[in-house]
Amino acid sequence: MNVILIKSSQLTMLVKKVIKQFSILSFHSPWFIIIIFAALGLIGILNHSMWRDELNPWLIVRDSESFGNLIANINYEGHPVLWYFSLAFLRQIADTPVVMQIFHWAITIVSVAIFCLYSPFNYKQKLLFSFGFFPFYEYLLISRNYAFSMLFIFTFCTIFSFRKTTYFYLAILLGLLANSSVHALFVSFSLSLTLLVEFCLDREHRKQYLSQSQKYDLFLSIAIIVCSFILAIYIITPPPDSYLHGGLNNGWLIQLDIRHLLRSIGRLFGSFLLIIPSHKKWFDLIICALIALVIVGLTLIKLCVKPFPLFFYTVGNCIILAFTYFRFLGAPRHFGHFYLIFIAALWLESYYQESKILINKLSIRHNSLKLAHKWHNVAFMLILYFQFIGGVWSFSRDLIIPFSASHETVRYIQQYQLEKEFIVASRDANMAALSGYLNRKFYYPEVQKMGSFTIFKKGRQDVEQSEILRQVTSLFKSQEAKNKILLILNKKLNLNTNDLKIIPINNFERAWVDSERYYLYWVYEV
Repeated sequence: MNVILIKSSQLTMLVKKVIKQFSILSFHSPWFIIIIFAALGLIGILNHSMWRDELNPWLIVRDSESFGNLIANINYEGHPVLWYFSLAFLRQIADTPVVMQIFHWAITIVSVAIFCLYSPFNYKQKLLFSFGFFPFYEYLLISRNYAFSMLFIFTFCTIFSFRKTTYFYLAILLGLLANSSVHALFVSFSLSLTLLVEFCLDREHRKQYLSQSQKYDLFLSIAIIVCSFILAIYIITPPPDSYLHGGLNNGWLIQLDIRHLLRSIGRLFGSFLLIIPSHKKWFDLIICALIALVIVGLTLIKLCVKPFPLFFYTVGNCIILAFTYFRFLGAPRHFGHFYLIFIAALWLESYYQESKILINKLSIRHNSLKLAHKWHNVAFMLILYFQFIGGVWSFSRDLIIPFSASHETVRYIQQYQLEKEFIVASRDANMAALSGYLNRKFYYPEVQKMGSFTIFKKGRQDVEQSEILRQVTSLFKSQEAKNKILLILNKKLNLNTNDLKIIPINNFERAWVDSERYYLYWVYEV
């Protein structure tokens, strides 16, 4: 009996110990953040209904006729090659776009894990950041090349101390970052320039590196970065017959436009607090620009005791802000790089000792510096709380309201076995999601032939509904289509013709993106 009591007592103590350890893990370990993030992220991304921008790259990889044709098609996209090459590898594993989503989920999980395990921020800041808008929604659920930015920037920050003995690993990361996206290229250039300035100006660092590094390390690292930049620039440079290249259809703005400048700074504000000021209201533009500049100013003062992170923060923001003003205002996935630069600069400052060179030159008083630090911490926490609210809200919204009606439309088509019908689909650029999920091509009136992905170049023309119906009539006459045609539009059909009998089948309008709603019709020749 005593033995049983002893064993029972030991078992109770063991259970209490396990519960205690789990409790410690739950509330004090970064692994709690990582595990919860991974579990919720998997639920979210498998529930997410992909849209055209996610599946068009998949279709380019799937339906390009050769490697040369793949490169030529990527050339029209306005993005470097890394994401497309990754998709090409994934297709060898599984020929379904779901594998792309799983891969994207893994990229974000690794990024958040690196951030939680190795960044210098406190537990609350790590928690708020991880479930913020960009990590928990924009760079998690929407499978695009922009998630690479988080992965490579955070990895770079983690192994930044390696530069004392070798630049090779940092060069590899900078090369990968440069070939992720245009905005990532700007960040990569800013980080590369920071390394160069540090090497030239910091005598102690240069002496330590040269005494410990391998003979060809510096030249090899420079070669990797330069070649990576050349490759990225070559791929994103549009061919002569390209238009709407990467969505940049407005050309370069070369004159001074105060409203446009405030709108550009408004993107910086949006990267912090997730609100884009109305371009029609001067008051909104001015107030948001002032708040953004105050946050930037506080960050600059905070970093003035760490000259090299200050240099990176200044150069990175200036380059992206210039691109935003002169070329492309962008969407959250683009101006989110302002936020990543902000986080990276605060991360990199932890590697440096305080320096009074700039403080003395600028005659900044200690009390002013202390006050700026205090208000910067307040602003930083405010930003993290805004990001957290935006992340949870956007993630939840995606679970309730589909981002695109593509998934629901495809389920209906498959349920009634309509995928084998002759399908005419328009607008072509909005049909990538359907083509990707159904794993087949459609007839696109915009190019007057069968296709899947959309390339914006000469030969493609947007068409009105009257032209769509004219081409449908021609298809019947040429006998390319027999008996009936399944017509899929992303706008409700608002006209008819005496040559065709058109019967509505179903509408799919539950979508957050209004151009990703679909309308199905049977079309018969009269």
